[in-house]
Amino acid sequence: MRNGSSGPSRRDFVKTAVAASFAGFATEAESRDKTAGTEAAPAEEKAAVAKLNGIQHEEIGFPRVHTGRNLARISCPLGGIGTGGIGLGGRGNLQDWQIFNRSDTGNGVEYAFPSMWVRGGKGDPYSVVLERRLLPPYDLHEEGLGSANAPGLPRLAEAKFFGSFPVSRIEFEDPDCPVRVALDAFSPFQPLDADASGLPCAVLTYEVRNPSATAVEVVVAWSISNPVGKSGSRKNELHRSDKFSGLMMTDPSLAADDPMKGSFALAAFSSAGGKTELLPAWHGGSIWRVGPQHFWFEEFARTGNLGTTVEPSTPVGSVSIRQSIPAGATRSFRFLLAWHFPNRTPERCGWDAPKGKEKALLGNFYATQYSDAWAVAEHAAAHLPELEQRTRDFVAALEHSTLPAVVKEGATSNLCTLVSNTSFRIGDGSFHGFEGCGDRGGLGFGTCSHVWNYEVATQFLFPTLARSMRETNFGYATDAEGHMDFRHKLPLGEEHWGAAAADGQMGQIVKLYFDWVLSGDDDWLRRQWPGAKRALAYAWRPGGWDERKSGVMDGVQHNTYDVEFYGPNPMCSSWYLAALRSMAMIADAMGDVELANDCRRIEEQGSRWIDSNLFNGEYYIQKIRGIPQDKIAKGLQEGMGARDTMHPQFQVGDGCFIDQLVGQYMATVAGLGDLLDPENIRKTLNSIYRYNYKRSLVHHASVQRVYALNNEAAIVICDFTKGTRPEVPMPYYAEVMTGFEYSAATLMIANGMMKEGIECITNVRRRYDGEKANPFDETEYGRHYARAMASWAPIPVLSGFRYDGRKGRMEFAPKINVHDFRCFWSTPVAWGNFALSPHGLVLMPVAGAVSLKEVVIPSLQNADGKLRVMSGSREVAHKALPEDSATRIQFTSVVVVDAHNPLQISDVKR
Repeated sequence: MRNGSSGPSRRDFVKTAVAASFAGFATEAESRDKTAGTEAAPAEEKAAVAKLNGIQHEEIGFPRVHTGRNLARISCPLGGIGTGGIGLGGRGNLQDWQIFNRSDTGNGVEYAFPSMWVRGGKGDPYSVVLERRLLPPYDLHEEGLGSANAPGLPRLAEAKFFGSFPVSRIEFEDPDCPVRVALDAFSPFQPLDADASGLPCAVLTYEVRNPSATAVEVVVAWSISNPVGKSGSRKNELHRSDKFSGLMMTDPSLAADDPMKGSFALAAFSSAGGKTELLPAWHGGSIWRVGPQHFWFEEFARTGNLGTTVEPSTPVGSVSIRQSIPAGATRSFRFLLAWHFPNRTPERCGWDAPKGKEKALLGNFYATQYSDAWAVAEHAAAHLPELEQRTRDFVAALEHSTLPAVVKEGATSNLCTLVSNTSFRIGDGSFHGFEGCGDRGGLGFGTCSHVWNYEVATQFLFPTLARSMRETNFGYATDAEGHMDFRHKLPLGEEHWGAAAADGQMGQIVKLYFDWVLSGDDDWLRRQWPGAKRALAYAWRPGGWDERKSGVMDGVQHNTYDVEFYGPNPMCSSWYLAALRSMAMIADAMGDVELANDCRRIEEQGSRWIDSNLFNGEYYIQKIRGIPQDKIAKGLQEGMGARDTMHPQFQVGDGCFIDQLVGQYMATVAGLGDLLDPENIRKTLNSIYRYNYKRSLVHHASVQRVYALNNEAAIVICDFTKGTRPEVPMPYYAEVMTGFEYSAATLMIANGMMKEGIECITNVRRRYDGEKANPFDETEYGRHYARAMASWAPIPVLSGFRYDGRKGRMEFAPKINVHDFRCFWSTPVAWGNFALSPHGLVLMPVAGAVSLKEVVIPSLQNADGKLRVMSGSREVAHKALPEDSATRIQFTSVVVVDAHNPLQISDVKR
């Protein structure tokens, strides 16, 4: 069992459901394939798939397995969206306690460890800390390894860490241990439900199997120092509920507005035939480590008991579960950790605030839903079966997808950015994010538009959070002139940031369009429409980005590289083209025919000009243009760019730039089509692969920040092999950043460079292997960098899944394994799996329901113009219309598809 044992295994849920739904016509299809060789997958396609799979490094599976030295740097956040979290280390330890309203790398509590006691037969009992042994190099200081967490107590010899965020599993190995132990850890995380995925808690389940021929008695305990405050007045109280009991930890001495004011709960679930024991505080006070000495040697290691609290005491509490395990049987020991720290302030978390508002209470949304940590624990326990099932269903839906394993692994590993301190929801429920986590507070405040433009995970998985960002950006952040602050201060409504970013502002228009398409919510779009209209027109101001309305940004363009580009360049202009195309369709829906036509005209002429003037035969370049300072509109210079605006430094020039088609990347994901000549796009992507992609960095020279080195492979930001490098080139040109690599790789995949795109993704994930770097923490300007969530984009692009909520339409056009393709899908109202073969489609929601008017699938092999369409057991009236190599199936009436009524389309004859 690799799933936890709180109930039936969920790992095969989706696979079984899809297989059952598909069974009605799969048998006939398979028999035809066996008798008609021309209908089976072509040999060349099979060879291509085999070659594609062959480039993946064998250790990158899904779940990805880490062991030995590759456990050293693992720290997978446990927690909810916007709640902060606690890192699950590769050894099964808890580290990086970052639940106190800011990022705080390395923060820990004095004692936080699980332990196990086993007695069988007449021999001496066995006791051990339920962690793998510490890994060298040891973190030595003036007291060696010190005494915190008792590093001198015995631990288990080895461990295997199975990473499939949001679920982690650790299987321990030790020949001296009389039982077999595994840890299953997760926090509730389910697509579309940000509230259910925003619980400040973690569930730890230890599976203990008795391999012997006789019964054994086992105790598993958790001991944690009260983490609330630092004073001697910390208080641990016994609490009991129907399903669990434990300790409520507080510090009554803290002021009501202290950011550390709050509560923490440590609880153990009751089990049939089991016994729970609670110890509020260790005996012995704090001097000379009497507490841990007494706990381990006088109590736990001898009897498995926790003992009693005797004054003087120390605020380390323990909870335990005792069970008898029959021969050959397995039992579960489940613990729940929950927290509640309501006092988020700008000063505490590192967010810029209006003057005098640095200590304003922003709050945490989760704290408005629950009164304290015990209330969180009670809610989680009451709803745990459903919360756990949906979490595991999500993992299963991805695991059983036929996407390359490395794509699934990279996409899910970066989702932990949403449960890191990069992301948070304040008291009013709105969602905000840093660029990344600093070691002691956030970095890059303000939900920086040009950084968050790259990620698409929120739009596909948590669309309410995506729309919250758009509401902020097109609301207060966009002023009466259309100037959109690319960062915003909190609290809102008092002070603007003051600088606009060309790529950030245009990208937000594209994402607004995509949010609208996915949701189909015209009323929501109408509320954002005035701000969006002003934001686009801002580009046309005198001295602005495109004052001539030419379709080309040739003014001063601040951008995500922290400088201003001067003159026409493909990066900002591709964002602009995508924004113009998006706004044309938004304007159509809003009834502004004049603006829609204007946008189309400007886009078309801009596209032609860029292809004619910026494409050098291999890729797109920048034409650097000096601009007098008095000709530059206010608000376009952030202050980190060129001082001599007539001879600007920090430019791209004719280098080959990884981000030259970034607007096309988002246009592709959003279904906007090609913005430039398709042949030029393909040539450009080939050039990025030829020039920017370095199969080894051994001979790559850089004096900038280093995120990859030695024999690692990566795509560098800008390469000047072909073109002349400016004397002072753009910053970061020699660096490597994963978010840019993912977006470039996604565009490669979309344009037929399948092997190359997957290869580039694989190289990123090889760098984050657990030994060199934490696989759950891709770094740029800070840990858990938001841009890296672009790693989700290859999933919809590879699967060819598109959904239009306005039209009730789904499209399926896989780019790989087309003869047997299964994949995860999501919309704002439902998510699940689909299975597609040359003989049909099964659309199986796991959660929610989606109303469909039409579906587009690749043409089926034996349809002969006739299809069978079923919704559950009901046949659906429809029309099948051929479209190139696809078939559009229009339903006579709206079809509601849910878990009880999957949609099946087949070529089986009536």
